[in-house]
Amino acid sequence: MRSTPALLFASTVLLSAPAFADGPNVVASIKPVHSLVASIMEGVGEPLLIVEGGASPHTYNMKPSNAAALQEAKAVFWVGHGLEAFLDKPLKALGSGAKVVELSESPGLEKLKFREGGAFEAHAHNDEGHEGETHGAEEAAHDGHEHEHAAEQEPANDPEHHHAEGDFDMHMWLDPMNAKAMAAEIEKTLSEIDPDNAAAYAANRVKLNERLDALDKHLAATVAPIQDKPFVVFHDAYQYFEHRYKVRVAGSITVSPEVLPGAERLSEIRAKIKELGATCVFAEPQFEPKLINVVIEGTQAKPGTLDPEAATLDAGPDLYFQLMENIGASLKSCLASAS
Repeated sequence: MRSTPALLFASTVLLSAPAFADGPNVVASIKPVHSLVASIMEGVGEPLLIVEGGASPHTYNMKPSNAAALQEAKAVFWVGHGLEAFLDKPLKALGSGAKVVELSESPGLEKLKFREGGAFEAHAHNDEGHEGETHGAEEAAHDGHEHEHAAEQEPANDPEHHHAEGDFDMHMWLDPMNAKAMAAEIEKTLSEIDPDNAAAYAANRVKLNERLDALDKHLAATVAPIQDKPFVVFHDAYQYFEHRYKVRVAGSITVSPEVLPGAERLSEIRAKIKELGATCVFAEPQFEPKLINVVIEGTQAKPGTLDPEAATLDAGPDLYFQLMENIGASLKSCLASAS
C-alpha cells in the first residue's frame, strides 16, 4: 500500500517529536547553566536554552520565541541579574507561575567580590592566595593613578562598570565546586516541580558530582606546570578558575565586554605586559580579536583564546566539562610554549 500524504505527515510528526514527552518545561539562560540542568534531567527531559550559538549574555536581546518559552516554563534557571540583565524584566513579568531559580544564590556557593578596574588595579583585593606576587605589588604602586584613569576610560553610565559594594563576580560556574552547589539547587527545584521523577534527578546528581570531582582533579594537574606564569585575559571573567587553581591572571583588558578600552588604555596595558612579563594574552570568541594583536604588539606575549561562556561549543550535558577542560588546555598550551 502506498503512503498517503496524511500518513507521511503523521510519520514526520512522530519522528520530530521530543524524545521526552513527560518531562517538565524547563528553561536555562546560558550554555553552562543549561549543561548542568541537562545533566540532572538526563533521561527525563531536555531543558530549553535561551542564549544559543555564539551569542553572549552580556549583549543578548530577547526574541519572541524566548518570551514564549518563559511563559510555558515550570522552572527557569539563570545565574542572576548581574550577568543576564536582559532577563530582569521578562522574569518579573512572568504570569505563568514558573519557579525562577537564581543560581548565584545557591546554598554552599563560594562567591567572590567583583573586581573593579579590571586592568591590573584590583587583583590583590580578594586574591589571598596571591598576596605579595607581582600583580599585587603593581596595585600598590599604581593604585591611585590607575583607578582614576580607569574612570576616565570607561563611561560612568555603563550598567556593569560601577558595582555597588557587596556585588559579586557572576562567572561562578568556572569553579567545579560551585557547579556542584548549583547542581544541588537544580535537583531540589526539579524534584519539587516534578516529584514523580525525583529519584532520577537524585541519581543524576550523584553521577554529575562524580564527574565534577574527577574534572577538578584533572584541571589541577593540567595547570600545575604553568601556575607561576602570568597572563592577561580579555575581560575579568576568570576569577573563580584563578582562585580554585592558583593560576596567575595579571589583569584584564576591560572590566565589561560592552565597554572597549581607548587607545591610551591599550598602550598602558601593553606597557604593563612588558613590565610584568605576561606570557600570553587571551581573546574571547564573541568579541573583537584585533584588540589582542594591538595589545601584544612590541611585547613577547603570545595570543590565545579562552571561551568562558562556551560560545563555540554545542549545548548539552557534556558542554560544561568540555568548557572547563578547554580552558585548562588553552592555558597550558599557550603558557607552556611561551618563554
